[in-house]
Amino acid sequence: MMDISGTTVLVTGANGGLGRNFVEQALARGASRVYATARRPRQWEDARVEPLALDVTDEASVAAAVVAAPDVDIVINNAGVGGASSLLASSVEDVERVFATNVFGALRVAKAFAPVLASRGGGALVDVHSVLSWLAIAGGYSASKAALWSLTNSLRVELAPQGTLVVGAHLGYTDTPMIADVDAEKNDPAEVVASIWDAVAADEDEALADQVSRDVRAALSGPVRSLYAQLLAN
Repeated sequence: MMDISGTTVLVTGANGGLGRNFVEQALARGASRVYATARRPRQWEDARVEPLALDVTDEASVAAAVVAAPDVDIVINNAGVGGASSLLASSVEDVERVFATNVFGALRVAKAFAPVLASRGGGALVDVHSVLSWLAIAGGYSASKAALWSLTNSLRVELAPQGTLVVGAHLGYTDTPMIADVDAEKNDPAEVVASIWDAVAADEDEALADQVSRDVRAALSGPVRSLYAQLLAN
């Protein structure tokens, strides 16, 4: 069981709805320090929070973050962007932009901080996926989350020898600025983040943060067409 109390946490994309909750709940669970990172970091009232500029798509920015945060025990790979919701209607450049943050940005952070986690006894890496990792209804965005899911599985194997827990977190629509315009029932981001922290504390490999994620995960063993009403109608 991982004891979050006394740890140092780094959160990417800390300005957003999930990111803010990751920071606040880490502190509530006893973290001694949280690096709250973003391209343009905000200021925080709690002295235990250290704002840190980080662009996950920039190699030099990530390298600078490692120097500035050499005492990290838990990395939350939360930074992400939307877009390219249709592969055919989007340019390849738009799809590449989504992958640059959601896939290669997350990988860049994981690779850079892996030695730091090793030096701290292993720690944990949390990659924030989506139910859309398994459900291809959002074009390039879904593809990016599916790629991140695969990367997380590979990182779990490669980081196991150094004792690093790798958690893949899946969630459906959640009430964050990224999907403010989506007209659908949405999860409370505080509840989603709490379930992810619970998974970390329990040394679980996956956090299925809502019922839709649990249902889709269970359906993966069935026929592909069973996941897509669009295909069943043809």
